[in-house]
Amino acid sequence: MKPRTLPGLLTLCLTALCLAGCKSAPPPSYKMTTPIAPQITTPSVVDTRIGQLSFFDGVPLPDTAQKVYDNLDFLRGVEAFLNGIPGASLVALRSALREAGAVGSTVGVFESLMDSKSLFLTANTETVYFWNWMDLKDGPVVVETPPNILGVVDDFWFRYVIDLGNAGPDRGKGGKYLFVPPGYTGALPATGYHIVKSPTFGNLLFGRAFMKNGDPRPGVASLKASLRVYPLSQTNAPPATQFIDLSGRVMNTIHANDITFYQEVNQIIQEEPAGVYGPDMTGLFASIGIRKGQPFAPDAHMTKILTDAVAVGNATARAIDFANRDKAVLIYPDRHWNTPFIGGSYEWLNDGARNFDARTMFFYAATVDTPAMAVAMPGIGSQYAAANYDSAGRPFDGAKTYRLRVPANVPVKDFWSVVLYDTQTRSMLQTDQPFPSLSSEKDLLKNADGSVDLYFGPIAPAGQEKNWVQTIPGKSWLTIFRLYGPLEPWFDKSWKLNDIEETDRK
Repeated sequence: MKPRTLPGLLTLCLTALCLAGCKSAPPPSYKMTTPIAPQITTPSVVDTRIGQLSFFDGVPLPDTAQKVYDNLDFLRGVEAFLNGIPGASLVALRSALREAGAVGSTVGVFESLMDSKSLFLTANTETVYFWNWMDLKDGPVVVETPPNILGVVDDFWFRYVIDLGNAGPDRGKGGKYLFVPPGYTGALPATGYHIVKSPTFGNLLFGRAFMKNGDPRPGVASLKASLRVYPLSQTNAPPATQFIDLSGRVMNTIHANDITFYQEVNQIIQEEPAGVYGPDMTGLFASIGIRKGQPFAPDAHMTKILTDAVAVGNATARAIDFANRDKAVLIYPDRHWNTPFIGGSYEWLNDGARNFDARTMFFYAATVDTPAMAVAMPGIGSQYAAANYDSAGRPFDGAKTYRLRVPANVPVKDFWSVVLYDTQTRSMLQTDQPFPSLSSEKDLLKNADGSVDLYFGPIAPAGQEKNWVQTIPGKSWLTIFRLYGPLEPWFDKSWKLNDIEETDRK
């Protein structure tokens, strides 16, 4: 017979005491005894979803204490995943930008647009993207913007810092921005710049220039002529801003969905000022061993717990993203189009409360946070409607054919588009078509009433090749309808999108 260890013997003894106590008479009454409400006491044995928990007069027995601590580590691991998605996503994006060389005074531009070879969360195919990783550790950085762009800077936790261009303080005329790192005490210019203080050293500089008559070259030329990124310390003789073409490049910017996810979050914790994500979130990460100035090295027991936690966290994020239970996600109560900004807040706030599920829903499927995408700004910025289900409430099946009838007079100042995405990577669907999308800037076939029928399926219906996006049998997909320069009928819902319907048209 295997000998008992001391903790094991202690557990047996306490269990025996517990059982004995259960059978004994109630404790006697004393001079100071008062009635004790049953709801404030703990029974000797409690059956829960994590198993049976045992106590001696309210004191957890050793096996119970270990069980609840394992559960606590698991719960915090799940929450660390859900709340760490924005930062981990930006770590992955930074890694890809560094590999491409789009850092410092070098800007990456998708000169012939982004195609489906690159893995970017729900990117579009209709605007000229530019990307740059802006690091402020060596001091303030100047960004000179060209006219007529939509740009934004987000910090390393993907929190909004400032808009540039049409939705920014330069109002689309172009301007000079000076980005100042946390804790900076040096002198700053008194005039000539929009001065912006970022809470983190690492920042994403992102933006979109626009095509002209379907041609990206004018937008690219404008970026190369006027976009500049350089250190403030070199203002008198700034280095030339270089541009690299990212079109056609294979890039993976998607965060991990396994235990290496926590290593991605750890990068930010180690590099940025302590507590920059707030004491509660910083404490959450610290509770599972991610602490500034210390290695993240979970032992075998904790690794097993966190491996389980990230799996459940990923499943939770997918449920929130694809099967959200909040009715406020619906743009129309009788249709299946969802808003990525529940409540119309780019901070996912409502009466001072953070809607964590809404934030998770956005960042699991998308990147870049700005009020220009969330707040009603008729004629400026962009608006989004996502669909994960067809008109019958079923996930899209790549083996079937579907139709989206876009009503006439889409309320946009600029244009509208539809892009299809892979539900696994949340990136563009990779088929024989480099651009799995359609837009009002293309030569689409129109119906007599001005509406447009778009088709999604493995084979184009006869005569509808111009209006068709290819899908893959055996795979699902999702779509986003974008409005650039959305107008009032979109916001007041006097113009509505139809649901996507399964069709037998061949």
